[in-house]
Amino acid sequence: MKKLVLAAALTAAASTVSAGNIAEPIVEAPVIVEETRSSSSGILLPLILLVLVGAAVASS
Repeated sequence: MKKLVLAAALTAAASTVSAGNIAEPIVEAPVIVEETRSSSSGILLPLILLVLVGAAVASS
């Protein structure tokens, strides 16, 4: 009878141990990709304005 109670206790303990994990799940952060602009786009507008001003000065 003692062996039966011991076996039942071990079975119950083993089933609760393997039932789940108490550790927090690991959640990875999403990867955010930001598009970069080339440096030439920042200088394009001033160059166009310089050409227009130069054309206006040359025509007068």
